[in-house]
Amino acid sequence: MKKILVADDEALIMNLVCDFLRREGYEPLSASDGEEALDVFRNNPDIALIILDIMMPKIDGWEVCRTIRETSNVPVIMLTARSQEFDELTGFEAGADDYVIKPCSPSVLMKRVAAHLRRDQAKLVTTRFTIGDLTLDAEAHDVYLYDKSVVLALKEYSILYKLISNPGRVFSREQLLDDIWGFDFEGDMRTVDSHVARLRTKLGDWGAKHIKTIYGTGYKIEAE
Repeated sequence: MKKILVADDEALIMNLVCDFLRREGYEPLSASDGEEALDVFRNNPDIALIILDIMMPKIDGWEVCRTIRETSNVPVIMLTARSQEFDELTGFEAGADDYVIKPCSPSVLMKRVAAHLRRDQAKLVTTRFTIGDLTLDAEAHDVYLYDKSVVLALKEYSILYKLISNPGRVFSREQLLDDIWGFDFEGDMRTVDSHVARLRTKLGDWGAKHIKTIYGTGYKIEAE
C-alpha cells in the first residue's frame, strides 16, 4: 500500500482528501503544518507522493517543497486556494510537479495522484548516458557532473532523460509538456521553459553548453 502525505491546515479538506485516498487503496499520512509535514516525511522514507498546501503555519508549502527537493524527487502536488500566476510559478520554482486549485473535485485529484504515481514508477531502460562530464544512470535514477551527484527535481530529471537519450533530436515544448506533464496538464508552455532554465542552472557550464534552445520550436541536447 503506497503512502501518501497530505499536508493541509484545513482539517475538513485534509480529512476529505485522506478519505478519498483510502478508498483508492492508498495509506494517507496527515500533517497540519509545514513543520509536521517535514517530520512525517523524514520518518517515512517510503512516501510515494505528497499533496502539499501552500499557506500553512510554521513553515509554508513552498519552503517545505524546497526542503524536500534537497534530498528527494518524490512527486509533489501543490494544493492551494490561491490562484495567482505568481503562486503557480513559485510552486514550480520550488520543485513542485503539479498544481491544483481549491476547491477541486476529489475524483480529479485522485486521477492526478494516480497519473503521477504511474509516471514515477514507469520502468526506464537500464542504461547510462554520458556526454562530456555528465553521466545519467537511468537504472539508479542518478545524475553525475564532474563525478559529483546532482540533485534534480523529478520533472528536471525527466526532461534531461528525454533529451540525453535522444541526442541531437529537437523536442518541441508541446511534446515535452505532453510526455512529462501529461495531456491533462492545465498550465502553459512557460512551465517547460522555467524547468529547462532551472535545469541549465543546476548543470552550470555543461548545461549552458549542451542544452540548446531551438527558437520557436523547443530544446535539444547537443553532443560533443
